[in-house]
Amino acid sequence: MPQDYVLARLLANNSDWAKDVEKDHPGFFEESAKKQSPKVLYIGCSDSRVPESVATMSMPGDIFVHRNIAKYPISIPLLPLLQFHLFDDNALSVLTFAITALGVSHIIVAGHTGCGGVQAALDTAHPPPDFQPPADPLPRWLAPLTEIARAPEFEGGPVALTEANVRAQVENIARTDVLKAAWAAANANVDEDVDVQVHGWMYELETGRMRDLGISVGKADVS
Repeated sequence: MPQDYVLARLLANNSDWAKDVEKDHPGFFEESAKKQSPKVLYIGCSDSRVPESVATMSMPGDIFVHRNIAKYPISIPLLPLLQFHLFDDNALSVLTFAITALGVSHIIVAGHTGCGGVQAALDTAHPPPDFQPPADPLPRWLAPLTEIARAPEFEGGPVALTEANVRAQVENIARTDVLKAAWAAANANVDEDVDVQVHGWMYELETGRMRDLGISVGKADVS
């Protein structure tokens, strides 16, 4: 079977990249293969336009990553959306491994502008004319965000809802047993400056910039 041009280009680009990295950092891959010790767990969206390692100029081994996605039926485009549900064993497993095995010190929860999932939640909460509600399983996945959009105190459009979503996911992570245990252990061990902090960020598709939303939680915020 002849190789597709797209795949061939990816492999060729990878070969050039690996050669450049080895040239600039001799022995990098050999050392990297021995272990990983990232300081950051990045929890974000599967959107192809949000490449966390590229956008932060990070090297392999710098960032441990979990991404997820929501989608409409096959006839409608995929709608990426960051969510961290407390019943999602996949996300919880990643979080547990990152904290207990890798010892990450920062968890970044990153939303992004232009999110189709956020728009779907807004449209579900306040249906425009001729709106076709999404089919299962998207309503279950979007339910917490749709409730935020329906709340009387919520005001704003997609960007405001995305920021509210990031805040909600930071709070969800702070409620997990693994993070509570890590904070309890850190607070008990007062002689060591050990902390795991959760931060809320926003990636702006229009500028390529990451923005800190000032949403952070650490051991000092719990007792």
